[in-house]
Amino acid sequence: MKNVAAYDAWYQTARGGWIGQQEFSILLKLFTPKAGQSLLDVGCGTGYFSQRFQQSGLEVTGLDPDSAMIEFAKTKESQVKYIEGDVLALPFIDNSFDYCSAITSLCFVAEPEKAIYEMLRVSRHGVILGLLNRHSVLHKQKKHSVNYQGARWDTVSEIKQWRRNINPEIQIVIKSAVLIPSAGIMARMLETLLPDYFPYASFLAVGISNSKSN
Repeated sequence: MKNVAAYDAWYQTARGGWIGQQEFSILLKLFTPKAGQSLLDVGCGTGYFSQRFQQSGLEVTGLDPDSAMIEFAKTKESQVKYIEGDVLALPFIDNSFDYCSAITSLCFVAEPEKAIYEMLRVSRHGVILGLLNRHSVLHKQKKHSVNYQGARWDTVSEIKQWRRNINPEIQIVIKSAVLIPSAGIMARMLETLLPDYFPYASFLAVGISNSKSN
């Protein structure tokens, strides 16, 4: 529980809070949440992004395979419903939610295409992903860090290949955030000058639509 609490507390630090805000802001550019719509947050951890999505007006269910994470998330005051579960076998019927998200959790799933297929199955409108970019400053700094042990670092070309393998007709949008993860003054200033997609940013925000392209 100490490690779980420390993980959650990182978002309350100056660096963690800034990075979390940059990531959430770019995720919101992928879709426009409407009050009352539903979202399943897969790999929700201690609920940081689940709560942010809930605060934006969505009705959120957080799902995670780690019981300690789920129990910690339940201690927070929020309207998010938390359950234990596996992304490769989601315990929901087709089209149960308007959206499904997986923010920095898919990188710990060995079969990302199968996971995305499952998330699309339970989503009426589409899937929102937050991924770690292999072509980034963060990867060079942290690829051997214990905090990222077991994590997969993805590339845009690999993400596009997932799309082709799952269904070449589905639409994807890719954006990014956090070029310099130090969160210092220069990093914050530079971030304001970046376009919505920059190939060397740390965080890849991916929107996958359930609608077929024309």
